[in-house]
Amino acid sequence: MRIETLTIENYRLFRHVELSNLPRMAVIAGANGTGKSTLFDVFSFLKDALAMNVAAAVARRGGFRELVSRETQGPIKLTIKFRESGGRLATYRLVVGEEKGRAIVEREVLAYRRGQHGRPWHFVDFHQGTGKAIANESAYGKQGTVGERVDYALDDPSILALKGLGQFRKFRVVAEFRSLIERWHISDLRLADARPSAEIGYAEHLSARGDNLALVTQYLFENYPECFTRIQDAMRLRVPGVSHVEAKPAMDGRLVLRFQDEAFADPFMAHQASDGTIKMFAYLTLLYDPKPHPLLAVEEPENQLYPRLMREIAEEFRDYARRGGQVFVATHSPEFLNCIALDEIFFLTKRDGFATAQQASQIPFLQNLIAAGDRPGLLWNEGLLEKVVT
Repeated sequence: MRIETLTIENYRLFRHVELSNLPRMAVIAGANGTGKSTLFDVFSFLKDALAMNVAAAVARRGGFRELVSRETQGPIKLTIKFRESGGRLATYRLVVGEEKGRAIVEREVLAYRRGQHGRPWHFVDFHQGTGKAIANESAYGKQGTVGERVDYALDDPSILALKGLGQFRKFRVVAEFRSLIERWHISDLRLADARPSAEIGYAEHLSARGDNLALVTQYLFENYPECFTRIQDAMRLRVPGVSHVEAKPAMDGRLVLRFQDEAFADPFMAHQASDGTIKMFAYLTLLYDPKPHPLLAVEEPENQLYPRLMREIAEEFRDYARRGGQVFVATHSPEFLNCIALDEIFFLTKRDGFATAQQASQIPFLQNLIAAGDRPGLLWNEGLLEKVVT
């Protein structure tokens, strides 16, 4: 799946913002307070709404009045246009409102377009907990076929139809999209959580906070030795002195991350490692995952890392996107932006209290500056980009 267009309406700073022509790797730049974290929270909101329900996802963010854009009554509208696994253009639209002080799903639609100009099929079309879903989706795209719609009712108007219908095998299209959202990874890496030892257990993928780093290290070592070797090789190149990393059981049975410095006989523990060492190892563990997440969002990867590593980190993100996981990165780093193509950069600015978004490659003045030999990060560092975008 690749998101091609994301439209956000009445969600905090985003009164109405559309990010279109989204590439496999999209880098979001903007000053503090322009909405970078809010953009990533949209992804988290959809994932929370699917895992729980819309009411719980809204409550987690302080309630509907706190989430809806200022000076508006709502509703909140999120629209995603994406390419599903078969290459077809699909649109998912979610409208969230409030009724009697509780957030509900006012409208939810999942539609696929038939051909380039055909009318879209509404595989799912729900309003406040009741609606229709196509029961003969295997006939999708066949000439002259009419969708066979069946009425359904959910137990709660705050439950997504994706969650309710996606559990049934006959709704393959719905189940696929539900699975994609469930596997989104919105990184909230916290070094304090990544350092401690872990209970003996099992984990295939790094958690959002990174608190299972030792378990994932052990899993990759035992099940994907080639992948683990690549992580080790990358660590040796990027962190001076570190020649080996392993997860070993301690006396109390807990797993402990140990880093071997080539200058010493004994390894040092994770709690003795620098912030940059832990963060680099966590990122490599995430980016070398043998089963990439369909969407990966990482905010300010430059923090705690040496500026000269930005080119390598940018290439790691780009390689991850090539392997199938669409990547969104928010950054303040000129060094990181210098490694990014103009069509991969989206600038957020604030106008009249709300966020706006522009793709850098759509601004002729920027195209001319880059063609003349300037670099995005240098222009950003000089404050020129903000003036041009505004």
